[in-house]
Amino acid sequence: MTNVPPPRFPKRRIRPGDPYADAAVLPGERPEPVELDALFPGTTPDDPMELEIGGGRGAFAFERVAFDPRVRLVGLEVRRKWAAIVDRKLVAQGLGARARVFAEDARLAMPRLRPDGRLRAVFMHFPDPWWKKRHEKRLVLGDVVQHEIERLLRDGGELFVQTDVEHRYEQYRAFLDARGVLEPFGDVAGDARLTDNPYGAESPREKRAIADGLPVYRMRYRRRAR
Repeated sequence: MTNVPPPRFPKRRIRPGDPYADAAVLPGERPEPVELDALFPGTTPDDPMELEIGGGRGAFAFERVAFDPRVRLVGLEVRRKWAAIVDRKLVAQGLGARARVFAEDARLAMPRLRPDGRLRAVFMHFPDPWWKKRHEKRLVLGDVVQHEIERLLRDGGELFVQTDVEHRYEQYRAFLDARGVLEPFGDVAGDARLTDNPYGAESPREKRAIADGLPVYRMRYRRRAR
């Protein structure tokens, strides 16, 4: 497995008067570990745990917990505004016991999550919407995040990624195939490609692409046995 350098932990900056200053963040101070089960008091370890990276406006989170009433969903959204808005709505609608969105950068937050092998699934919807070469240094799906996905997924756990940028789709597949920790788990054996979204929930951008008749490139991988 790739050796991953320890992440840097910049200070959080919140401007005075920011209406989203109360956005939820993971408990404790960086880099203190965070127990995933402790984020959902009142639930049991038997209830499946899933993670959404970059949930945006939150449509997927609401639909996912409606589709699977046992699932517990952790969202990491770097934009504090949308993290705050979606998390407030989840709590207001009585879903906060099973779904929360934290204003966190996944690259810094995921190394704190414990225990290894706790997640049933990880979702990434339309990450890295920049397709120019100079933007590749900003990619979310890189060594740090992927190392943490591999650590946190249980054996047989799934990574689902979708994008509307074909170049990114091919880049992600080549990256994941080269690592070899996850195996392709798409429509055809040995191939990661998926025609449809099998999770009973759609992201806002996915809905828009479908409505506009635009292609959506989907892939699914499964954690190999340790």
